Amino acid sequence: MPADQTRPDKTRLDPSALRRDAAQVLVSLPSEALALGEIFAAAGHELALVGGPVRDAFLGRSSTDLDFATSAHPEQTEALLAGWGDACWDIGRRFGTIGARRFAKGPGRGASGGGSGDDVVVEVTTYRSDVYDPESRKPVVAFGDTLEGDLSRRDFTVNAMAVRVPSLELVDPFDGLADLAAGVLRTPIAPERSFDDDPLRMMRGARFTAQLGMRLDPAARAATTAMAERIGIVSAERVRDELVRLVLSPQPRAGFEVLVGTGLAEHVLPELPALRLEIDEHHHHKDVYEHSLTVLDQAIALETGADGPVPGPDLVLRLAAIMHDIGKPKTRRLEPGGGVSFHHHEIVGAKLTRKRLTALHLDKQTVQDVSRLVELHLRFHGYGEGAWTDSAVRRYVTDAGPLLERLHRLTRADCTTRNRRKAMRLWASYDDLERRVEALRAQEELEAIRPDLDGKQIMEALGVPAGPVVGEAYRFLLDLRMERGPMDPDAARQALAAWWAARPS
Repeated sequence: MPADQTRPDKTRLDPSALRRDAAQVLVSLPSEALALGEIFAAAGHELALVGGPVRDAFLGRSSTDLDFATSAHPEQTEALLAGWGDACWDIGRRFGTIGARRFAKGPGRGASGGGSGDDVVVEVTTYRSDVYDPESRKPVVAFGDTLEGDLSRRDFTVNAMAVRVPSLELVDPFDGLADLAAGVLRTPIAPERSFDDDPLRMMRGARFTAQLGMRLDPAARAATTAMAERIGIVSAERVRDELVRLVLSPQPRAGFEVLVGTGLAEHVLPELPALRLEIDEHHHHKDVYEHSLTVLDQAIALETGADGPVPGPDLVLRLAAIMHDIGKPKTRRLEPGGGVSFHHHEIVGAKLTRKRLTALHLDKQTVQDVSRLVELHLRFHGYGEGAWTDSAVRRYVTDAGPLLERLHRLTRADCTTRNRRKAMRLWASYDDLERRVEALRAQEELEAIRPDLDGKQIMEALGVPAGPVVGEAYRFLLDLRMERGPMDPDAARQALAAWWAARPS
């Protein structure tokens, strides 16, 4: 489901209006999906559209990625899908899930078509119930017999609605439509039992508040609070996937507030609730936790459209925003006179970020990028107090590398002062820095800064073979390039010769 799907507001919606919206979406379902229902029915099996696609139909949204539940077992499903689709694959046979794609047919397209935005992609899962062994990190799968029984194991009632195909009969045994209209996340069965069967559903509760603009009902929230530690039996990969979906949602702040408020964050992202105890160095009447949520909101507002340098939703920028101050608890010091300092919290925070994101099994590049932004987020501070040399600007750009546009936005978002004059001064300073970056970029190709002599030229100038000394000379010339800007090769050779002559043997 796309990350931008959210309720238009948090007011109660009209169920009759939802039904009208759903009817318009469902009657426009791809004919291939309805044909699939006829194929399953002819073979003596039930087939129903379930979960997110049904919920979104009531919100007036359609999708070509469709989730179905069936009474057929996986081997039967696979055989039927093979006859319906142009491609069929095993998504998770032991969980009862088989996938298939039917290519869109159009002018000039063959029977096998090819990938297209109009292709119909389906996942078909046998009716089932998932139950966790108390000591296991993976669910035990048992196939079920009825659609109603399958719906009872769904996470929330808004996802426990189904539409039988091809008849388009609505099946809503747990009043999911009423909960959708009210904006409430309620479990189909007792939340304690539901969360015990699959503790990841507690994470989904936080994610749906961020993604759909809904709220947990009191019973689900109380159960999450009481059972938060049980999330520890769920694999890091499944937790990671839910956390990423939350971060990429339209309102991630709401999701983080649920994680922290229920205690789930203590087991998933403990560095975040730890920030509630710290007062920031600007002595604002808020703690660093609230500051971090505000930075997240402001960073999201600075994301660009698809054609801009930081298209939203941007996972790296958002993670950096929420993590940028997590080094403060470990670096907090009380200063004479009652002040508080957090010296080098960006360095400590970068290490903590790397450790946490690695533990969550995020990919290596994301871990590196987020950690680097956390490390660099204070680099700008002090720019407005004293003019940076061109050398300092070059180093700023070079150190940021491909993360420069994200660093621009993170630094701007980190300004949460209520002092309007101070805020305007900070923004003006950053405007000035960006102008200087652009001016130097136009002159010097900043993103590709290299010494004025390459390794081969260094060896020729010094008469030395490849080895560590060439690396030392290279770093000297790079520092010189940062300080002075571009030099012609002869001037670079003279500077290199002077360095070589002064260098101890």
